[in-house]
Amino acid sequence: MTEWTLPETFAGSTGSVRWNRLGEPGRPPLVLLHGTPFSSYVWRAVARSLARDHQVFVWDMPGYGMSQMSAGQDVSLAAQGRVFTELLAHWGLTEPVVVAHDFGGAVALRAHLLHGAAYRALALVDPVALAPWGSPFFRLVREHAEVFERLPPALHGALVREYVGSASSPGLHPAVLERLVRPWLGERGQAAFYRQIAQADQRHTDEIQDRYPAIGVPTLVCWGEDDAWIPVAKGRELAAAVPGARWEPVPGAGHLVQEDAPAELTAALLAFLRRLA
Repeated sequence: MTEWTLPETFAGSTGSVRWNRLGEPGRPPLVLLHGTPFSSYVWRAVARSLARDHQVFVWDMPGYGMSQMSAGQDVSLAAQGRVFTELLAHWGLTEPVVVAHDFGGAVALRAHLLHGAAYRALALVDPVALAPWGSPFFRLVREHAEVFERLPPALHGALVREYVGSASSPGLHPAVLERLVRPWLGERGQAAFYRQIAQADQRHTDEIQDRYPAIGVPTLVCWGEDDAWIPVAKGRELAAAVPGARWEPVPGAGHLVQEDAPAELTAALLAFLRRLA
C-alpha cells in the first residue's frame, strides 16, 4: 500500500503528536480527525483528494498510530479535545473546515463546544456523539482492561485484527488491516490498545450532547448504512439535533466509510465544501 508518513511533531500536553500537511500553503485549511482504534492512515485516500483544493492537516491522537504511547498517559476524550485545541493554535488555524470520524467526532465537538475552537464548517462521519455508545465487546474490555492487557501477544493480535476488521462491511484488504493493527502490537502497543478503551467514558459525550442545537456552523453528517458499530439511526438522530445539518447516508459502507467507500465519501465531502463557497 502507498506509504503514509507523519514527519512533523507537536509537543502536546499529554504526549507528542505526529502530524503532516498536504496541499499548497495558502489554500483553505481543512483538518481530518481519526477515530478509535484507528489512525490518520484511514484518511490517506480522502486526504490526497481533498488536498487538490485545500491545505489538509492530518494527525494521530496521543496514544494512537505514530504519536506517543506511554504508561499512565491520559488518552481520554476530554484530553484529546484539549490537545486538538492546542494543535489548532500551533497550526495557526482560526476557522478551518473540520472533518471527523468516530471518536474524532467527539473530540472535534468537545473542542468546539467546550474549548471555543472555531470552525468554518464541520463534517461528522459515523461519529461517537450520542448516548448510549460502546459495543458489548468494547464494554467487556473496558471493565476488564487489566486482564486483557496480559493476553499472550498472539491472542491479543488475533483479537485486535478481528475487532478492527469488523468495522468494515465488505471487509478490509489484508495489507490495510495489517497497517491498522500494527501500532497496537508489541508490549507498548498492546498496553496502549487497552489503555484507550479503559479510558473511554460516555460522560464525555453526555457533557456536550445537549449543546448540539447550539452548533451554528454548516454541518454535514455522513453515515455508512451498514455500520455495525453505531446504528445508522444514530446518524439520523444527530443530524436532526444540529440545526440545518445535511444528512448523507453512504450505501454499502460500514463504520470505516473511508475504507469501504472512499470515492463516495470524498464526493459527499466535495459537494458539501462547494456549498461553502
